[in-house]
Amino acid sequence: MVARVVLALSLAGSSSLTAQDVVGTLLVAHGGSEAWNADVRAVAREVRTGGPVAVSFLMGAGAPTSRFQDQVAALRAAGATRVAVVPLLVSSHSGHYEQIRWLAGQVDSLDAAMAAHLQHAGIERALDAVPLVVTRALDDAPELGRILVDRARALLAGDSAGAHALFLVGHGPNSPEDHAKWMMGLRTLAEHVRDVVGFRDARAGVVRDDAAPAVRAEAVRAVHDVVALQAAATGTDVLVLPLAIAAGRFTDRTLRADLAGLPVRYDGQPILPHADVARWVERRVAETARTALSPRE
Repeated sequence: MVARVVLALSLAGSSSLTAQDVVGTLLVAHGGSEAWNADVRAVAREVRTGGPVAVSFLMGAGAPTSRFQDQVAALRAAGATRVAVVPLLVSSHSGHYEQIRWLAGQVDSLDAAMAAHLQHAGIERALDAVPLVVTRALDDAPELGRILVDRARALLAGDSAGAHALFLVGHGPNSPEDHAKWMMGLRTLAEHVRDVVGFRDARAGVVRDDAAPAVRAEAVRAVHDVVALQAAATGTDVLVLPLAIAAGRFTDRTLRADLAGLPVRYDGQPILPHADVARWVERRVAETARTALSPRE
């Protein structure tokens, strides 16, 4: 039986969210291999919001069988009167985030390439179902900061953090306009981990994995230059953390190849699995409730 959303004091006075409302949660992720998708589904099973939870993938083998419109319909059938759409993405500044906003009816147009991805999987809008609202992606969430602190400490394996530098590396956006926004978030996270763990230095960068070959090559070269300088300054290995949702080609092959020959310590451990991801989803849904989800006009 679907639990009803219990209104906290923070909801007092809300005119558009009532005690009869059930807020469903739709966790939307990029999608990858079956193992990649399984990590996302495991997070969904750990989420406790008081309403039904579903998962949708934008790409890959899981996309046609977990289409956005079908999952919204399933949440409605499970009793949801409103749906919080939570993008399990590293950044709110990406083409995939815009796909999700378009699917939820928050924007009227979509890049042709992003639209083609959705069409290929048969993914469509669900505008006639229930009110939808899209939350922010992970960005610089405190839960993500805690996860990266845990990953860094595991990689240190008991060594003194003060002797090492940290490098946080992300997939990166293709859009030049979004690059600065990505870097601002990455630097904030890197500095947080530095301050909590006690690293001597912390830097961040992106490898622009889906960019044109020349653009990607320059991004990888920039990463090499910074890591080499960090290693020279500390006289020891640089700890490299990937900013990726789940293990896959990017963490296991692409970054390992990009880092080849550098004095680094890298285990490829992504964000998942970690209990704080479920806590982040719950907080995003709670924030949605506090802002009183309202039907689209």
